[in-house]
Amino acid sequence: MSTILQPATNAAQTADFLPILGTDYVELYVGNAKQAAHFYKTAFGFQDLAYAGLETGLRDRASYVLQQGKIRLVLTTPYHSNSEISSFNLRHGDAVKTIAFWVDDAEKAFRETTSRGAKPYMEPTVERDDFGEVVRAGIHTYGDVVHIFVERNNYKGLFLPGYQKWESEYHPTPIGLEYIDHCVGSVGWGEMNTWAKFYEEVLGFKNLITFDDKDISTEYTALMSKVMTNDNMRIKFPINEPAQGKKKSQVAEFFEFNEGQGVQHLAVATDDIIFTVSELRKRGVEFLYVPGDYYDTVGDRVGEIAEDLAVLKSLGILVDRDEDGYLLQIFTKPVEDRPTMFFEIIQRCGAKSFGKGNFQALFESIEAEQARRGTL
Repeated sequence: MSTILQPATNAAQTADFLPILGTDYVELYVGNAKQAAHFYKTAFGFQDLAYAGLETGLRDRASYVLQQGKIRLVLTTPYHSNSEISSFNLRHGDAVKTIAFWVDDAEKAFRETTSRGAKPYMEPTVERDDFGEVVRAGIHTYGDVVHIFVERNNYKGLFLPGYQKWESEYHPTPIGLEYIDHCVGSVGWGEMNTWAKFYEEVLGFKNLITFDDKDISTEYTALMSKVMTNDNMRIKFPINEPAQGKKKSQVAEFFEFNEGQGVQHLAVATDDIIFTVSELRKRGVEFLYVPGDYYDTVGDRVGEIAEDLAVLKSLGILVDRDEDGYLLQIFTKPVEDRPTMFFEIIQRCGAKSFGKGNFQALFESIEAEQARRGTL
């Protein structure tokens, strides 16, 4: 059964050796960054920010940086086939490569994590241009995903040295996305505890919530999950692994088509989910279908909320409540042809949990999509 562990309050016990100020950026390796940028602008309302490529002296890749609220999304594509990016794309398709952390001291973050067993990905490197300097360093985590520590205290530029301002004549309006709420990793059979231990011992995270296969299951499929969070709880990483069931779970399907471990979905927060989801639907974003009887009992289960249930039902938005308040959430279908990465849109109205009351409906929706794909 699920358990919720509150972070300890004893300062001597909770000395944070890796202070993280927030998510600095998320980078996806994609097959065509120019086209992917157009999609995320059009469908998700991201805005132009910065660019690096041949025109800026970068010879192996092109990167487009988009922003909305506090979210920075970097889309990177290779120029040649003999590169790390091309190998990554061949194996995983368009997928998250980097989850970057904003820190005050990148070199210290690198030293602290590698001394605790992290495999180095990028040695501490000072990058400079006319706007100052940035220090970056990185470590490997599950699959081919990496964490980059970004220290930008002495930098006044748009994004990073080597990038120039990106300006186009196409500016779809934002849709109200504010920040990354959490990032979900899918790992292999029996790997959840291994990676939860990695985040605890190497990065100083804590186990906030644990869900077992009794919490997240249907008649056919199941998974288990541990939610890991850093000391100030600005970073939340649910880590999912498949559990035994009659049929193939969503995590097992992800693992098959991603060809290994990786980021299953990004949860992005909004202060007005009705507006955000309405805009997304107008722009062609597809969402999971909600079982028809879900809304028959949701009012009894979650109690009074500010939103009109009829409107939520028309948009397919789910509702759940915990002791701190309620939340509203909805899940897109995969945003590429491989049934791998998707997005969650979430609005928190006090709630600190992850929608446990919606797991049954969510799993039934995902299983219906798997059945249509022939992968259940």
